[in-house]
Amino acid sequence: MTAQELGRSLYQNRTGLLVGALVGLFSGGLFGVLFGAGVGFFFQRSLKGVDVGTLNPQKAFFEATFAVMGKVAKANGRVTEEEILYAREVMARMNLSEAKRREAIELFNRGKQADFEVEALVRPLARLINHRAAVKQMFVEIQLQAAFADGPVGEAELQVIQEICALLRIEYAALEQILRRCQAEQAFHSHARGGQRSWQSGANEAQLLREAYGVLGVDESAPEAELKKAYRRLMSQHHPDKLIARGLPEEMMELAKEKTQEIQSAYDRIRRARRGQR
Repeated sequence: MTAQELGRSLYQNRTGLLVGALVGLFSGGLFGVLFGAGVGFFFQRSLKGVDVGTLNPQKAFFEATFAVMGKVAKANGRVTEEEILYAREVMARMNLSEAKRREAIELFNRGKQADFEVEALVRPLARLINHRAAVKQMFVEIQLQAAFADGPVGEAELQVIQEICALLRIEYAALEQILRRCQAEQAFHSHARGGQRSWQSGANEAQLLREAYGVLGVDESAPEAELKKAYRRLMSQHHPDKLIARGLPEEMMELAKEKTQEIQSAYDRIRRARRGQR
């Protein structure tokens, strides 16, 4: 390296050099200044090649969501029309731009490939949202909904979900709770908003009420205090603004809103039923 090149490099990385020197000054005198300056210089220079976009949790969440969705869809050997429709519906609900929609489709198709490794996109995401439990939970819920698109979750689909949870450091017991709530939510949504005529009998109303309790993750005999606690916890976990602040892509705000609406609907049904029993 020539003197000119050295001078240019020192100037370009002057911030790291100065910060390192100051730290060294307070910890080790003249030797600390020299050592700290060197460490700061090389640290900043090493960051020059880092793609800042890869450090963006929203970007990582978006990419992992659709690629893993493709992996889940292909897990049972064949991607069904229902799974493709679900992916398209998610894109539509997100109101994506044409460029973003093309990116989502490319990611979905990438996930369907036999050589796609879930770890490639989920591990970087896991690092970025390591201490953001609600965001991790939302990611798993989206993938479970994709798995439910064509019926019950199959063994191969569940294996992919379990791999995701392992990378996100979500324990199996927590996954089981999320799975049960998603199952109840699927049924509750279908029955409550499906055909009103088919849900007029007392027996069907009783089943719908059981599903509402399942959405909140509590037993039908749960006391009022426990019911309210579960409701408030879930509403807080799925609050759109909180999720966006913690790394959920802004385009997915509508998905979070739908979650809170479903939780609210289930809670309201339970409250009406309990009032009627008094």
